[in-house]
Formats: sequence, C-alpha cells, structure tokens
Amino acid sequence: MRAAVLDLGFMGYQDAWTIQKQVAEEVIEGGPDTLILVEHPPVLTLGASFHAENLLFSRKQIESKGVQIHETDRGGDVTYHGPGQLVMYPIFNVSHHGKDLHKWLRDLEETQIQLLAGLGIEAHRFAPHTGAWVGDEKVAAIGVKIRKWVSLHGIALNCSNDLKEFDIIIPCGIPNYGVTSVSRILGRKFSIVEAKPLASQAFAEVFGLSFASAPTAG
Repeated sequence: MRAAVLDLGFMGYQDAWTIQKQVAEEVIEGGPDTLILVEHPPVLTLGASFHAENLLFSRKQIESKGVQIHETDRGGDVTYHGPGQLVMYPIFNVSHHGKDLHKWLRDLEETQIQLLAGLGIEAHRFAPHTGAWVGDEKVAAIGVKIRKWVSLHGIALNCSNDLKEFDIIIPCGIPNYGVTSVSRILGRKFSIVEAKPLASQAFAEVFGLSFASAPTAG
C-alpha cells in the first residue's frame, strides 16, 4: 500500500496540529496514509482523560519555565514533548488496517517495539497502560483519536531529550513508574536524525506500506 512521509522538522505544537488536521481531511477524502515526523519545542499536551493533579506545578509556573500547555482531544492524560524527542503522527485510514481501535493501538506499540529491537533494545507492552516500555520505564508514549476512521495524534519516542522535563508532571497520569530514553538505554546519544528512517521502516513493516516522501515543511 502506498503511503507518504511528511517531515516537519522542528515545529511548534499548534502549527503541527493544524497540518495534522489538513492531512486528515485529505486522508478522509481518499488520500494516502501519511506519517508525520516532527520535533516540538517544550510543550505539555493534555488529553481527554486529563486530571489536574497530574500537573505538579501551577500552569503559570510551568509556562514561566518556557513550556507551553495545550489541551487536546487525544486519549490519555498529560504528556511532555520537547527537543530530542521524535513525535510520530500516523494520519492513517484505520479502516484499511483492521478497523479496530484495540488492534490499532497494539500495532502502534509494535512499531516502537520493532524500532527498538533493531537497536538491540528489548521493549515490551505493559497492560493496561499503552506505549512501549523497557523494564518498568516508558520510552514511547501513545495517545490517539479516531475521526471518521482516520487517526490523529500518535507516538512520542524519547530519543535524546532531557528526562528532567518530565518532573513537572506525572507522565500520562501513571504514578510510580518512570520514563527513559533511547540514549540512556544505549549509553550514547541517539539522535532524531538517526531515529527517523528507523521509524519509517517500522511503520512500513507493521502496516505493509511503501513510503514516498511528501514535501518537507518547516
């Protein structure tokens, strides 16, 4: 199945969200599945299941640290995006990939498990929580919304980002478990540049896609 990769480079969350919605409309109208790759400046996104107690500082204090806050319609609670983290937004027609939300989430997890396996990292699922985990630490967070069977939002893989930034929240609203990064696991810097082709390859394998590059934005 033909699909596209759209690399947005380094882009603010709101601008990338506008592009997500534009691409989703194209996919709804019959356009190709499109995997958006992007790196965001520091931002907290609040999902549909957000609980205020999972912000460990006031919104004013968080914003004074240079971290934006955006409310979103994805599933899940609060998560952090920032430099050194690869965010993957698969704007796919889910009806072509099983038309089953549970399967969709498991397949998204599988992309990260396969990506990490290629680096010699053994990641796993950790039910009932979503994402990809190494030990009891989350390395890739997942939150999605399905509209007209087209998926929005997606996956955030911690590559080389500063994990101290997660100290301002209870990540994904899950207490007592930590977060980690590929760089920490490997003991070397793992850059977004290195991660992008591995992400595309993993999505191609899990979903049976053949990617062509879309014009690069940003």
